[in-house]
Amino acid sequence: MKICIYGAGAIGGYMGAELARSGADVSLIARGPHLAAMRKNGLRLRIGDEEHITNPVCTDNPADLGPQDFIIVTLKAHSVPRVVDDMQPLLGDKTALVTAVNGVPWWYFYNFGGACEGNRVEAVDPGNVQWDGIGPERAIGCVVYPACEIVEPGVVRHISGNKFTLGEPSGEKTPRIESLSQALINANMKAPVRPRIRDEIWIKLWGNLSFNPISSLTCATLEEIAGDEGTRSVVGAMMIEAKAVGEALGVNFPISVEKRINGAGAVGAHKTSMLQDLELGRPMEIDALVAAVSEMGALLEIETPTINTILALVRQRARVAGCY
Repeated sequence: MKICIYGAGAIGGYMGAELARSGADVSLIARGPHLAAMRKNGLRLRIGDEEHITNPVCTDNPADLGPQDFIIVTLKAHSVPRVVDDMQPLLGDKTALVTAVNGVPWWYFYNFGGACEGNRVEAVDPGNVQWDGIGPERAIGCVVYPACEIVEPGVVRHISGNKFTLGEPSGEKTPRIESLSQALINANMKAPVRPRIRDEIWIKLWGNLSFNPISSLTCATLEEIAGDEGTRSVVGAMMIEAKAVGEALGVNFPISVEKRINGAGAVGAHKTSMLQDLELGRPMEIDALVAAVSEMGALLEIETPTINTILALVRQRARVAGCY
């Protein structure tokens, strides 16, 4: 089984290192100083007080690798459309592509059923680049739970978590998803296969679509947002609107808005990834986390006024900062 991690940053580096330690045939696509360091000194993974060094094949050119059984995409959503052409040498007849990416996935309405079957989400796949260039039949959903960081080029620190929930868009338990799950389990990761992967996507998205843009507008941490009456009420309004959209799409929300907000606040003085990107001058994940939900609401004729307002504000914030 050949596995390629496309975008081997913090999460991708963690997955790649663990797969390499387990003996899997894994290769990493990365770039810049991080790639150079991995080529020179190996990929170094720090877990607690231990450091593990592996030497998977690392490249910035997919053509070096040839067709894969699985491509695990760990880029941010806005980066994926522009690498679809570069990805083509990795795609064989039976290659599956795992979207280990935050937000609404581009294949969301594939094998969805009902009136929305086959709809495209323009916010995450402008011009249908991924739908046409990769093919939704290749897609496997993945919800990422671990927290990791690159502490220096070539060195990834694992902070917490090891679960990557998997699911076919159809909900089936196919041979390909079972083999991928087993490969991840063999590499010290949890990889449950769920029949309703969209439910898990929404539960994570629920927090990201609200806390991330509000943190970028206020520079506040999770606990500060959850602990302030004003920002907490805005988060709640966004979650209520998003829940209406999700439920209209058949999503089951097993926890209440209050419990979801409290859970995020309990994380403590943590800056969201969107705020970190803003501070570092990097492109922000606005479209996959916020704009996609607004777009889905419009599709279903469900009003999302709070989400739309925050979307307009955070887009302007990002444009002024050169991050959009």
